[in-house]
Amino acid sequence: MFFHPMDFLIILAFILAMWAQSKVKGSFQQGSKIQASSRMTGVEVARKILDDEGLTDVKIELSRRGALSDHYDPTAKTVRLSEPVYRGSSIASLAVAAHEIGHAIQHANNYSMLVLRHKLFPVANIGSQLAPFLLLGGFFLELTNLIGLGILLFSGAVLFQVVTLPVEYNASSRAKTKLLELGMISNREERSVGKVLNAAALTYVASTLIAVLQLVKFIMIFNNRR
Repeated sequence: MFFHPMDFLIILAFILAMWAQSKVKGSFQQGSKIQASSRMTGVEVARKILDDEGLTDVKIELSRRGALSDHYDPTAKTVRLSEPVYRGSSIASLAVAAHEIGHAIQHANNYSMLVLRHKLFPVANIGSQLAPFLLLGGFFLELTNLIGLGILLFSGAVLFQVVTLPVEYNASSRAKTKLLELGMISNREERSVGKVLNAAALTYVASTLIAVLQLVKFIMIFNNRR
């Protein structure tokens, strides 16, 4: 349970995750130093893309949760942007704002992977909360059925993370397309925007990799105990 060959891979994945987090901050800081040629702010970019897509009912609010707290809330149909993104006119600000609008466009178009992600959320939420207790209890008490139930619930949480990957990459792709299409960035600025978006996506890749490796570890232990 505590010392398993898979742990070496999991540790490497954790190192990748920490590196990805630092890369996100570094890429955002670097992108924040580059002013976009359009001189538009994040909120202006967000509003222009939404209006161009006919999503006039989607609101934009200033997030009070600090830097990099940007997100789209589908239940409230609201995009919340952190202050550096909301008021900033840098490449990083435009990239992040457009990415969150990408999620709003996905929601409006019923993007299949986003729909699946929303359906998996209740299962993933329950699985992420209960699975650790079931697995620990099952391993310590040597109850195979309890371990199996824990793995099943944890699998739901892992599947949610796997589905999140195409959702995030698709939102980034939509973001770059709309920024170029509406003339909010130049062709030369596309690469800088891509660096910011790719760095953010890498954090999802790393966290998903950790979850998948942990699931494989639990399944291997479960099979050995059977």
